[in-house]
Amino acid sequence: MSNFQINGIPFPSPVIKTRPDEVKPATLGNESSGTSFGDVLEHAMQQVSDLQQEAGSESQKLLTGNTQDIHSAMVALQKADVSFQMMMQVRNKLVSAYQEIMKSQV
Repeated sequence: MSNFQINGIPFPSPVIKTRPDEVKPATLGNESSGTSFGDVLEHAMQQVSDLQQEAGSESQKLLTGNTQDIHSAMVALQKADVSFQMMMQVRNKLVSAYQEIMKSQV
């Protein structure tokens, strides 16, 4: 049985209020690295792309007869499918948030 790991997307820490007049902004990952939101999204999309390529490779091996391991091919396909669905839901939420912000009056 193969061992697989699903890597999550790091979520930003919440805004921390120490005093009413002092507010620390949320950060994505390591503060010193200055990781931007766009970088986090780009990294997440790259991971989804890698899973899609791995699933395609496993499917190709199974179809050409290079392997008989149906289990690993199905797991790779499901991992790719779930990660793609999650990415689409994140995109939908971002578009919805953008549309809501654009509706607000300045």
